[in-house]
Amino acid sequence: MSPGYDVVVVGARCAGSPTAMLFARAGFQVLLVDRVTFPKDTLSTLYIQQPGVARLHRWGVLDRVAATGCPPVHRISYELDGVRLAGNSLPFDGMAAAYAPRRTVLDAILLDEAVAAGVEFREACAFSDVLTDGDRVTGVRLRTPGGRSEERARLVVGADGMRSAVAARLGAPTLVEHPRRTCVYYTYWAGLTDTFEIYHGANQWVGAMPTNDGATGVAAYFPQSRFAEVRTDAMAAYLENVRTVAPDLFARMRDSGPADRLYGTGDQRNFFRRPAGPGWALVGDAAHHQDSITARGITQAFRQAELLVDAVGADLADDAALARGLRRYAEAHYRTLVDDYQHTLWVSKMAAPAYQRRMLAGLVGDAAGTARFFSVVSGVLKAGDGPGRTSKAWRAAEPVTA
Repeated sequence: MSPGYDVVVVGARCAGSPTAMLFARAGFQVLLVDRVTFPKDTLSTLYIQQPGVARLHRWGVLDRVAATGCPPVHRISYELDGVRLAGNSLPFDGMAAAYAPRRTVLDAILLDEAVAAGVEFREACAFSDVLTDGDRVTGVRLRTPGGRSEERARLVVGADGMRSAVAARLGAPTLVEHPRRTCVYYTYWAGLTDTFEIYHGANQWVGAMPTNDGATGVAAYFPQSRFAEVRTDAMAAYLENVRTVAPDLFARMRDSGPADRLYGTGDQRNFFRRPAGPGWALVGDAAHHQDSITARGITQAFRQAELLVDAVGADLADDAALARGLRRYAEAHYRTLVDDYQHTLWVSKMAAPAYQRRMLAGLVGDAAGTARFFSVVSGVLKAGDGPGRTSKAWRAAEPVTA
């Protein structure tokens, strides 16, 4: 029996929609499903660093994001123990600005682009199981309010998040895992800043960034060990975190007032799963998740979508060629993402060793060094290519074995 689709993608957010869109643009017949209806918000740092913005530009999507009124972010500040750096990241593929769109905005745009590319989309359509022929995945079982269906495909892609049901049904093994490091709470405030502001204190971290509708997202990070305590009165803990580590920002917040409810999580896992096998692949948080403190998640989702489509290429019609393409994707996946992963493991310790303080103090007034520092923050440069001893520590955050 011939498959009904070339590709079925489960999950229609910032990994699934681009994956579906890129496969459709390559001429394949693609079904995209999601258990929710859109627009639908989700926990997110929002921030898209310059490497992610470059992909939006390459895909012809960036103008739509900018047209929503989400402001470009050109400036970054970083403050630790009274030492403050301010500057900007080096560009990536000509893109100098970052963006932090609300997920109700970004996800809707990416989904629209997928549909415009010819993707068939079904919302309120939940994945329930995979179809198999021997050890090869050949399709999916789906569940909707109107009933159940089975859809055949040459390739099934799980893009359904950190708690991926597709990965669970496949039994995709975890290859690398580290303990949770932080918990985070955030909400939105009117105005406040046009800069990506980072404040680093002793076991505290605060980030603020402008988003849609003149709002600023402000996130406060705590050690994972404090989660049980913090969650008992999360708003009080959130405000106290900002007050102690970022008093100037706190003063601006006090004059504004929150524009939304408080969001938060203590479930920020750090892992790589096996990303592919016979007839299947995982992308985005389903394949790899890391602490959100470095704000790399959306960019990583975009990278994985491109990585998969490029690895598979035009090989969907031939079993042996498709298997080779999926092996290429699996081999490249860890290699492509591990530097960011190690960097994030180091940052999520929220430590502030003496050599980091000395390095930051030495960068004050050094525009070129500051730009390289912020280029590590943005992911434009690898940590080992940044200034000083701190960058070397980021690069070798912890031994990690695949």
